[in-house]
Amino acid sequence: MTFKNNVTIITGASTGIGEALAYRLADQGAQLVLTARRIAELKRVAEGVRAKGAKVIIVSADVAVQADCKKIIEAAIQEFGRIDTIVLNAGMTMWANFADIADVEIINRIMQVNYMGAVYCTHFALPHLKQSQGRIVGIASLTGLVGVPTRTGYAASKHAMRGFFDSLRIELEETGVTVTMVYPGFVATGIRENATGADGKPALIDPVDQAGVMSVADCTTLILSAIQGRKREEIMTLKGRLGQWLKLIAPSMIDGMAKRAVEGNKKFVERK
Repeated sequence: MTFKNNVTIITGASTGIGEALAYRLADQGAQLVLTARRIAELKRVAEGVRAKGAKVIIVSADVAVQADCKKIIEAAIQEFGRIDTIVLNAGMTMWANFADIADVEIINRIMQVNYMGAVYCTHFALPHLKQSQGRIVGIASLTGLVGVPTRTGYAASKHAMRGFFDSLRIELEETGVTVTMVYPGFVATGIRENATGADGKPALIDPVDQAGVMSVADCTTLILSAIQGRKREEIMTLKGRLGQWLKLIAPSMIDGMAKRAVEGNKKFVERK
């Protein structure tokens, strides 16, 4: 019961990985601060958490707004008096070639949510995490390790997360605060169905063949193990781990693999 009475903040907790982590941590007796924009969905998740006997508060917030991130941390301290773990899971994705994007504000929004949201929350939580020698957990993506066509803005935001938290890890080495970066592949979370299209509107499709998708349950099991062990990083797929070596010795091969994966997904969408 590593997380017994562990005060844990989860951003993007209204669905997908965030929701699943909330339930799993509740089973271990964590005290939870759940945040997302959709208050109705947060209330639903909170009910499930309370049914497991865990203490929980919810905070409606947009992590792209600095003041909202401050509000999340203040709510956690007011309710529980400390912060032990923060899981930076909130995110949005895209499904469009950069040349087809009508308004580059799409890229800005993705960067604000995925990258600056993590930075803002970490900034306000860090003094409290130092007191508890706590954990920072960034939920990134394999696109934070390699470039992927149709994901320019998303990949940029996840690359930024990696650079920020790898640097912060070194800065915090003497404080007892650990940084764990998580790199999932495709996971059955629902985020892809809400991907932004070239026109800035939701694409309203899931452009990925489900045969190659990891379940949320398997994903959260790996994440919890990484958090518990205070691992430096968790690259979830064998292809992702091999890709790190191939990128060093045959980078063009990785480019080709990424291109073929997206082309294969396009064919999958056309068949649907």
